Amino acid sequence: MTAAPSSAEPRVDAECASAHGLKPDEYDRILKLIGRAPTFTELGIFSAMWNEHCSYKSSRIHLRKLPTKAPWVIRGPGENAGVIDIGDGDACVFKMESHNHPSFIEPYQGAATGVGGILRDVFTMGARPIACLNLLRFGRPAHPRTRHLVSGVVAGVGGYGNSFGVPTVGGSTEFDPSYDGNILVNAMAVGLARADSIFYSAAAGVGNPIVYLGSKTGRDGIHGATMASASFEADAEEKRPTVQVGDPFSEKLLLEACLELMASGAVIAIQDMGAAGLTSSAVEMGAKGNLGVELDLDAVPCREEGMTAYEMMLSESQERMLMVLKPELEEQAESIFRKWGLDFAIVGKTTDTLRFVVKHKGEVKADLPIKELGDEAPLYDRPWVATPKPPVIDAASVKPPLSNRDALLKLLATPNLCSKRWVWEQYDHLILGNSVRQPGGDAAIIRVKDGPKGLALTTDVTARYCAADPYEGGKQAVAECWRNITVRGATPLALTDNLNFGNPERPEYMGQFVGCLKGIGEAAAALDFPIVSGNVSLYNETQGAGILPTPAIGGVGVIADVAKSAPTGFAAGGEVILLVGETKGWLGQSAYLAEVCGRREGAPPPVDLEAERRNGDFVRGLALSGRVTAAHDLSDGGLGVALAEMALASGVGVMAPHAPEGPTHAFLFGEDQARYLVTAATRKDAEAVAEDAVKAGVAIFSLGVTGGDSLNLPGEAPILLSDLRKAHETPLPAYMAGDDSVFPDNS
Repeated sequence: MTAAPSSAEPRVDAECASAHGLKPDEYDRILKLIGRAPTFTELGIFSAMWNEHCSYKSSRIHLRKLPTKAPWVIRGPGENAGVIDIGDGDACVFKMESHNHPSFIEPYQGAATGVGGILRDVFTMGARPIACLNLLRFGRPAHPRTRHLVSGVVAGVGGYGNSFGVPTVGGSTEFDPSYDGNILVNAMAVGLARADSIFYSAAAGVGNPIVYLGSKTGRDGIHGATMASASFEADAEEKRPTVQVGDPFSEKLLLEACLELMASGAVIAIQDMGAAGLTSSAVEMGAKGNLGVELDLDAVPCREEGMTAYEMMLSESQERMLMVLKPELEEQAESIFRKWGLDFAIVGKTTDTLRFVVKHKGEVKADLPIKELGDEAPLYDRPWVATPKPPVIDAASVKPPLSNRDALLKLLATPNLCSKRWVWEQYDHLILGNSVRQPGGDAAIIRVKDGPKGLALTTDVTARYCAADPYEGGKQAVAECWRNITVRGATPLALTDNLNFGNPERPEYMGQFVGCLKGIGEAAAALDFPIVSGNVSLYNETQGAGILPTPAIGGVGVIADVAKSAPTGFAAGGEVILLVGETKGWLGQSAYLAEVCGRREGAPPPVDLEAERRNGDFVRGLALSGRVTAAHDLSDGGLGVALAEMALASGVGVMAPHAPEGPTHAFLFGEDQARYLVTAATRKDAEAVAEDAVKAGVAIFSLGVTGGDSLNLPGEAPILLSDLRKAHETPLPAYMAGDDSVFPDNS
């Protein structure tokens, strides 16, 4: 059977292929592979399967080097989501994905469908979603589109997650000029399943029915995956029609129907219709199972009249699934979906031909070798150049332009360090009733079922570190994720990533990708923190200007008893504050150097993975044993910002802290890694903790005591907590209300 061009279809040639994002050598590869010119529908299928977003043609070589295995890993990369064993027969299923380009074009629907897509990846595996997180990056607050984008994206994330009924418990929101024309919207979902009831996407058995489930197919999202694999130019607004439209209520019905169908025993394989829609889901199911697939598009439920085979195959309409079912349970399966008010249609069958055949209105629109659609996709070892190592900044050479008191108030009011309460209060973070530690601190804690076991969840990356030194920045992203989980008393188990970079065809950006992955891989291996799922988002640039390299890291850890998770805020006055980890006062690439001194330069802080492991294990032990009453990791803004965050979280101040010899501003605002703040209830408890730290080879420093209604910095006038709170809490709401003066443009 060979597909023949229809008179109704456009003519296919090299120019047409180029318009589909295929390069001349890739089109030649297609001609050699199938021995003829493709039909228009076949060209659309190749463009979907061979674009960067679906084929990972620029990144696969490097991704293979990442550590992905551990005794607790049930399923690593290659499926809809990663799966880890969390004990008691339970499994945690999780993944992170991007919806960057669509969210820039249409922020509400772009962000909403990003959340919907990642939720489907999780429940496709047979898991019930229990939490969502995100990582959002926007351009300068002064940019004319930023306020609109922030408003739309946050509303989209909240609108979908809140309506679907899953709490959004954590995330990260920052601003930088590099994202002016290309924002980042990375969504993460976490679900629970039984470890012996995980569902996979590989089809099995010849002649089994392939069933279309969920919402109807429309023309929204056509070429969405192709758009995600290209840089933005001046015509970004014209791409609005490629953004999908989501319906969280339909997705909730789809979730319940899928889980009920899975419990019936009728499901052989299941695949979410995400990027490239029906094309990628059908091809992946067949190819993974070493089977052919035959589709009859006449049976596909459509919500628009006159849809062509090309449009149906490339549509990215939301809330849709593809399944291979046991024939004898077909009737039962259909009754389940009809009960939930969803479409159920047999649209094809599995075959033994290893061909991907698509029929429509009596014509064969595509007849292609199914394995080669994925396996023969181009694979590039792109040329790359390493990012030059920046010079180390001598802290003594950095002259403070402000008092430390004023510097702290200024830092707390900057776009990246001010409170993001305005963002996360628009998300329902309490629905389902299992949110133990909510947004605004370190890792979120979600109770598993009725407890006492819980999961610690976080997303992290410091993009300015990655831009200055990709290798150290990649290490730091994993280490900070590991610290945020550890400081809650949880054991980090595995991570997912979302690798956001610029144009891989430019050696300097490809060098950033290679450098970050090397650092991520080393840190993941050293910390026993394997990567079990993820996403690569390249071509994040606008008119030749790339974003900061932003390899977002999402982490999952487990804690045996959520009651033992350490809070961020001080517990009471009169407690001793201990600084765990060595402080040298590293100011290179620090928030202080950039925001207070106006210098965006220098080497980022180096990451000593042995120290990270040693210090983190020590702090986790303290939290679990109840020997400390609060704990917080140190990151952006260093010690000064961490003290302020702990005081603001509790309403308890800090009395006359000590400082070692040396530049006080470097001690307060340096961003040395592998550090934590903990509090002990009494001086005797603090002395015992310090003794144990020395035995464990962990640096520790007695900083001061808690108490009062102000934050006291060494040698400075007190800062009332009310003034601290005003500086921290008011900027973002004021900016979103239209006040441009709160975030002056210093770019």
